Amino acid sequence: MAITNGSLLNSVPASQKQTLNTNYLDLASGSTDWAQQYLPDLMEKEAEVFGPRTISGFLNQVGAEEAMTADQVVWSEQSRLHLSYKGHIHHVTTNGGQIDIDSDIDETSGFTAASHGIRVNDTVIVANVDGVAKCLVSAVSGARIDVRPYGAASLNAAGLTNTGTSKETTILVYGSEFVKGVGYNQKGGTHSDSRTANEPTFKSFQNKPIIMKDYYEVSGSDASRIGWVEVSAENGQSGYLWYLKAEADTRARFTDYVEMSMLESEIGLDSTAETAVDDFIYGADGGEKVGTEGLFAAITSRGNVTSGVTGINASTDLAEFDAILAEFDKQGAIEEYMMFVNRGTSLAMDDMLASMNSYGQGGTSYGVFNNSEDMALNLGFTGFRRGSYDFYKSDFRYLNDLATRGSINAANASEAIRGVMIPAGTSSVYDQTVGQSMKRPFLHVRYRASQTDDRRMKTWVTGSVGAATSALDVMQLHFLTERCLITQGANNFMLMK
Repeated sequence: MAITNGSLLNSVPASQKQTLNTNYLDLASGSTDWAQQYLPDLMEKEAEVFGPRTISGFLNQVGAEEAMTADQVVWSEQSRLHLSYKGHIHHVTTNGGQIDIDSDIDETSGFTAASHGIRVNDTVIVANVDGVAKCLVSAVSGARIDVRPYGAASLNAAGLTNTGTSKETTILVYGSEFVKGVGYNQKGGTHSDSRTANEPTFKSFQNKPIIMKDYYEVSGSDASRIGWVEVSAENGQSGYLWYLKAEADTRARFTDYVEMSMLESEIGLDSTAETAVDDFIYGADGGEKVGTEGLFAAITSRGNVTSGVTGINASTDLAEFDAILAEFDKQGAIEEYMMFVNRGTSLAMDDMLASMNSYGQGGTSYGVFNNSEDMALNLGFTGFRRGSYDFYKSDFRYLNDLATRGSINAANASEAIRGVMIPAGTSSVYDQTVGQSMKRPFLHVRYRASQTDDRRMKTWVTGSVGAATSALDVMQLHFLTERCLITQGANNFMLMK
């Protein structure tokens, strides 16, 4: 009888009592490095080398959440109270002077010049680079008004000598004047007991929700395997089951996607304008329009954008910051603002504010920044007051992290988003769904919900692992949300690019 030994037999005799790779189990799995047979000093805890990896939480700080049951949200915002327009001088002497109205003071799209609110016997201030004149309106015909300057025979005599659209002219109604004992209109001896009443207007806006989905899947076998790496996640999960790590990462990534979508999303084209959309109806309402208006898109289209405070030097940054305050003065003049900025802009603001310390040149000062003599000088400002405004500054991880907006900003510096200024407090708006005026934060999220289904952040499990719901030998964890962001009073926001 012949006995044949296998080629991988590990019990080959040795002539000496030595630890050799021929007579001991090789833990190196074929490696020539025999030292691998010795047990390494295992560090079981997974190293968290990127710090907190999620960026969610921004909207929780600056806004609120409300339920909705419709396919779109429609709201209206008040227009300005006072009548102010932009136009140009048509003639400097005819009837004392004639001015054509071109737009309202905000140059709102859709404004009809002939629908302005200036009436006969209104008193107005007319101003352009040539001069300023206070006038009485003597006639109104469509978009053209006749004015008679106080103290001068015509606009020409009052110093406003140029006509045409190249000289943009501002017209502000500041009151009215009537002759004793007459009605509203007095022109050529004709009197009237009434004149056109000004009807308040509002601006109507709308946004639509989007549906976001994702899921994680693990096989039944893998769900029961134990690993040697102790994992941990942002939501507090820990253990030696690797699928817990993968599921937690998928959940955290989806939560970040939800927030990033509310910041970055834009409204797409109709399917009639973009053929590719014909085959894929993405809209939550099943309609043609896709996408939703995110924060950055809302501020770009309806708010303010600045390229200032870039860290060139402290004095320049301060002047640019004061220009931002001047723009806020033209809008709602909200007293408190929260600033979420990237690292470069944050440091530029710290340097700008530090330069205002008169003892900062050539040495260290104490007390000005609430620093004691026994501690290092703290030049990291989180809150400050300038003019009549209070600002609260915070670093925005989303704009710094290389795996989020940080890489996009690095790829194209000219289109980089460096920060955003968001007004604190609430705004009063008329909600057409509810049918009444309501106080709401300037920024809030609407999510789809009813007594039947709440789609704010919906999670469910399918498969055969745990409570079996199907014949699939897997566990599937599904995530879904349907929501949109409402940016009210975007004219009070500032995007830093």
